[in-house]
Amino acid sequence: MRALTKALVGVTTAVGIAAGGLATAGTAMAVPATAQERVVSAEAGVLAVENLGLNTTRAKNWQCWLRDTGYNPGTIDGQLGTNSWKAAQRKFNDLGYNAGTVDGVVGPNTIRALQRYLNRHGASLAVDGVAGSATKAAFWNFAGTVRC
Repeated sequence: MRALTKALVGVTTAVGIAAGGLATAGTAMAVPATAQERVVSAEAGVLAVENLGLNTTRAKNWQCWLRDTGYNPGTIDGQLGTNSWKAAQRKFNDLGYNAGTVDGVVGPNTIRALQRYLNRHGASLAVDGVAGSATKAAFWNFAGTVRC
């Protein structure tokens, strides 16, 4: 597809130069983003880090804890990205906490599953799918109880 795009831009440029419109030659007939390019762009949002209030040390603790309980979070780097959240979603689903699709996206289902899990460990959270201050504080406390 890129070769086709380059060819179209090249032809458009040649036509534009011949017509005396060099300024618009490269963009006048630009090809819209392909479906694949739109997917890659959308995935960039998914790859964002969501530590839910954890600092790097506590996020590493959470990642180590996931790894040590049989759920591979990828690199232990203190950045809770897609792989860390996929591991958590798999764990939550296996425990019956219904995190939903294992996609690494920290949406309401993942937050509700995390809240259910934290409640099992002493928190008293509303299971509402909102990562508010109480959920972040409970997550902070839990991640402080596990060590890398």
